[in-house]
Amino acid sequence: MTEPNYSACTSMLVGKNATVDGSTLIGRNEDAKAAWPKRFVVHEHQVATDRVVFQSTANGFQLELPAEAAKYTATPEWTDSEGLFEEEGINEHGVAMSATESTYANDSVLGCDPLVKDGIGEEAMVTVVLPYVKSAREGVKRLGEIVSTKGASETNGILFSDAQEVWYFEIGSGHQWVAQRIPDDCYAVIANQMAIEKVDFNDQVNFQWSQGLEQFVTNNHLNPDRHGFNFRHIFGTRTQMDTYYNTPRVWYGQKMVNPEIEQEPTSQDLPFLRKSSRLLSATDVQMLLSSHYQGTEFDPVGTGSEFDKHRFRPISFAKTQESHVLQLQADLPVEIGGIHWLSMGVGAESTFVPFFAGISETPSAYQYPVGHDYDPQSAYWNFKLVGILADAHYHRFIDQVNDVQAELRQGYRQIINQTQSQVATSNDLVALANQASNQAAKLALSRFQALATQLITDSADLSPLNYHQDLNL
Repeated sequence: MTEPNYSACTSMLVGKNATVDGSTLIGRNEDAKAAWPKRFVVHEHQVATDRVVFQSTANGFQLELPAEAAKYTATPEWTDSEGLFEEEGINEHGVAMSATESTYANDSVLGCDPLVKDGIGEEAMVTVVLPYVKSAREGVKRLGEIVSTKGASETNGILFSDAQEVWYFEIGSGHQWVAQRIPDDCYAVIANQMAIEKVDFNDQVNFQWSQGLEQFVTNNHLNPDRHGFNFRHIFGTRTQMDTYYNTPRVWYGQKMVNPEIEQEPTSQDLPFLRKSSRLLSATDVQMLLSSHYQGTEFDPVGTGSEFDKHRFRPISFAKTQESHVLQLQADLPVEIGGIHWLSMGVGAESTFVPFFAGISETPSAYQYPVGHDYDPQSAYWNFKLVGILADAHYHRFIDQVNDVQAELRQGYRQIINQTQSQVATSNDLVALANQASNQAAKLALSRFQALATQLITDSADLSPLNYHQDLNL
């Protein structure tokens, strides 16, 4: 088997009883290229009068779409030449979706059910699913029907949530898939491996699966276990790349939430589901997505040996294009109870800005760029610039970056508290969402622009061509 070209994401899902405020949380890093700008847009509710057919610019995948499409947020690429890659969003019905967590199936499975060249792939999933579902469970069902009938061009993991339920969906081969509801008191961290373990085919409340999945596995003699049906064991891989590229990220994510549990970073048997030792917030998920093995010898900017510092692939790294946490709170209207937290660029050096789900538009800076190269009008490049400047003198500048991040988190909390306190008296939640989201975005951009100015100024005397004269000579 030829090892795939790994350049992929890290995800976290949290059930409502595992959070401090009863929210559901799903989050993911979109990792692909170090300089590949993203935009942030709102697609308004639409009712088409003519037949609507989606056709992928990536692989030719086609699908006829329903006439009515709900409003939803999304983060498409700067170009659609390789596909839309809308990646994540929240729709007007309070459904959140994040696609995808790239995973890898073993040769035996793919030999029996190959991937479909023009089947659905990552770049199309949000676009053809999120506008057409009214619950997380419906999202699983719709995507499952597409994979079963049209086939999949990739094996992927997809995150769904609403204010009550969180689901994780895994494509195991060209047409086979399974989805599991995350228990309300649990969380999961996934890093480019098949993650779902035991599947209970007698429990249709907490599991969904492709028709004939059990028979497919039985007929093709694919189950390596003597007992049970472990999706990860049957469909996944256990390669050396898993050991060093994938499992350490799951290990560190679980270590952050459950530091009392002793595990090895290279273990191939880390559990899919965990109960956290404390209640989690959106900030906790953001911190995980921004992490790079801090406090361990594996931190690439830490004090470990050169071998250890580069032994494992970190969660937050240079190829992160954007990170997001999608938060849904049941005791508030969707317009304000849903928050699309969005960090452009590398999470460790950027900031997660809160955008309320009710917004009808995004700031102009987030709708740039129209090209690939650096553009000071682009939100993506404003946040990316600070990371590039900090990287040049990391240990000298990172504290300044961290201070601004902390300041902004406090500012966002004030904006959120003020906004949610106005819900009962507001007669226009969309206007309220727009005003608060623009306030948060303006605050973030202004602080990062000021930070970039300071870092440039402070860098002026740090050239390797500098010369310090001994005045005693």
